Amino acid sequence: MAEASKDSANHAAGIDLSQFFQVFFEEAGENLETMEKMLLELNLETADDEAMNAIFRCAHSVKGGAATFGFADVAQLTHQMETLLDKLRRRELVATAQMVDVLLSAGDVLKAQLARHQGAGGDVPETSELLKSIKAMCEGRAVDTLAKSGATPSPSAALASEAAAVPAGHRVLDLTVTDLIDPGVANSITELFKEIEGLGQIEPLDSGRDADGVRRFKVVTGASDNDLLDLLGFHVPREHVRLSPLGDGYGFYPGAPGAPGATTAQPGADSAAQQHGAADPGYGFFDNAPGTPDQAPAIAAAKPAAHSAAAAAVVRAESKPAASLESATLRVSVEKVDQLINLVGELVITQAMLAQNSAALNANLQQQLASGLSDLERNTRDLQAAVMSIRMIPMSMVFNRFPRMMRDLAAKLGKKVELVTVGEATELDKGMVEKITDPLTHLVRNSCDHGIELPAERAARGKPEQGTITLVASHQGGSIVIEVRDDGKGLNRKKLIQKAREKGIDAPDSMSDSDVWGLIFAPGFSTAEVVTDVSGRGVGMDVVKKNITALGGTVEIDSAEGYGMSVKVRLPLTLAIMDGMSVGVGDECYILPLGSVVESFQVKPGMVKTIGGSGRVVEVRQEYMPVIDLERVFEVPRFDFEHVSNIMVVVEAEGARVALLVDELLGQQQVVVKNLEANYRKVPDVSGATIMGDGRVALILDVGSLVRRTRH
Repeated sequence: MAEASKDSANHAAGIDLSQFFQVFFEEAGENLETMEKMLLELNLETADDEAMNAIFRCAHSVKGGAATFGFADVAQLTHQMETLLDKLRRRELVATAQMVDVLLSAGDVLKAQLARHQGAGGDVPETSELLKSIKAMCEGRAVDTLAKSGATPSPSAALASEAAAVPAGHRVLDLTVTDLIDPGVANSITELFKEIEGLGQIEPLDSGRDADGVRRFKVVTGASDNDLLDLLGFHVPREHVRLSPLGDGYGFYPGAPGAPGATTAQPGADSAAQQHGAADPGYGFFDNAPGTPDQAPAIAAAKPAAHSAAAAAVVRAESKPAASLESATLRVSVEKVDQLINLVGELVITQAMLAQNSAALNANLQQQLASGLSDLERNTRDLQAAVMSIRMIPMSMVFNRFPRMMRDLAAKLGKKVELVTVGEATELDKGMVEKITDPLTHLVRNSCDHGIELPAERAARGKPEQGTITLVASHQGGSIVIEVRDDGKGLNRKKLIQKAREKGIDAPDSMSDSDVWGLIFAPGFSTAEVVTDVSGRGVGMDVVKKNITALGGTVEIDSAEGYGMSVKVRLPLTLAIMDGMSVGVGDECYILPLGSVVESFQVKPGMVKTIGGSGRVVEVRQEYMPVIDLERVFEVPRFDFEHVSNIMVVVEAEGARVALLVDELLGQQQVVVKNLEANYRKVPDVSGATIMGDGRVALILDVGSLVRRTRH
């Protein structure tokens, strides 16, 4: 119905506004993210006018666009938010923590509403209690129970007697976990409710028995669905969890879809408009806008400013954007950027072929050609750098999502946590950022939930009551390193070894600390017993490592019991074009990432020594490092049997150095990285492949993998 009203209005106006929907959704998302960030940074005691004005402008921009495109539910909620923010910026009201909470919750609901309009589906977000809370705050009245995103108000009067046994503000849910390979993992969910005070009660509905990998529980809780799913995500994948009201109405909002007597009207439908229109007709809509609570001409006359603003919005959508916006950003689809990157890659290959073929020409004829090729190489390098920078985005895009998550989780757990970020300007490829977000989110949650102690426990240990979680991003060589560290309880070596033995894992007392910490990556450690007995580490860490390894990265753990823990994620930059050093072994050519190359030298008699009967090391300036013979590693065929390789290239990765034995150094050049696994299969010690100037395929070596060979 709402979609029909939008379409009819668009045709009546003679303008197809749907072509501008995507721009609106993107700008609205950016405004909501900016508003959330500013709300989290808002100092209630010293809130300045500029901060309040900036937050107001974000809500105002979303409301204006929503009214223009007929998204009545979005415009209605932002109108109420705008009213509250206007009173705050005019100092008619004093900002409180409760106001910040309700505005953050409203932002969550707006994101859900926008997602539905984009076609993401899901239930219609309930806003009645939220709107009441905002209106009460605007009038200066106290709000006893704050309506939060996804929170459930008390049952309706018709169901009051049936729900009498349920605590106020709580609801009864049917929690179903499906697709369990190990049904015993679901038992950890019951432990979760015991550990987190105030989360609620849980009891099995299937007598603790699994049926085809499915477990069901009855849950009585006051937490929202999102909060429950976030916490359950430590134990089972979110997509395997299903939450639904249990019984004939528990957990339903009065009038919500699925509740007794509820309707299924969409947010923009007339019924939704009539529901709230009497309290505040108009909501700043321009006249005849689809979903407007009252489309009478009197409203247009009463609100000429709103009409003008909406008309201006339509005109701006038809004509070119304002000069300031046009000069600042340009929206381009990722597909176009990827196509451009591929073309630049082919240009690099062609330039290399021309340079190699020109070397065979007569010197007199080549001089002018060589000059032109030199210019082509320089321009190609500048072009590829500019193109690649388009896909590079700062780590702040990832880090900015954690302050809100940390605030909510710390409040729920009764902890005091400060989040510190370092290196937010460090850039990473967009594709890599999207894939690393989930593992980082899991690590940050683990630090807050299981690493940082409760204030009383920290005080008893002589620590500040407020714990600190630090996120650090930096470039090291050809990799990016992202560190998540906390000053919590750390890992317990003895308990980890004991648990490993119980799981049948070989864990001698002589294991190094790094190997002991690595035990938490074993899938068997993702159990409730570990959560309570082993400082809470290890829940889902096997999945974290698997995802990072799939990206060609590594995970390193360091811990000091009682002082904290650090998890370092090391990732390749995964750029499509890289600077490399080509080396020859027999008739084969291999590429080393130039950022990993430290030095090269010619081997002299006595420099190489044999240890342990088979291993070899080389002494370089009173430092011994392992020697890796690439001829043996890759079984390179050789027909000049008397040849002896006498050139070594020192490479560094993961904090260690090794010396690679090669036949010759062929030179430095730009190479286009091709995914070998996608086109062929995974090859040990190889991260990719490239096409050389003569058309041959050369393998790009995985220096980190070569370094790890020497450790085993």
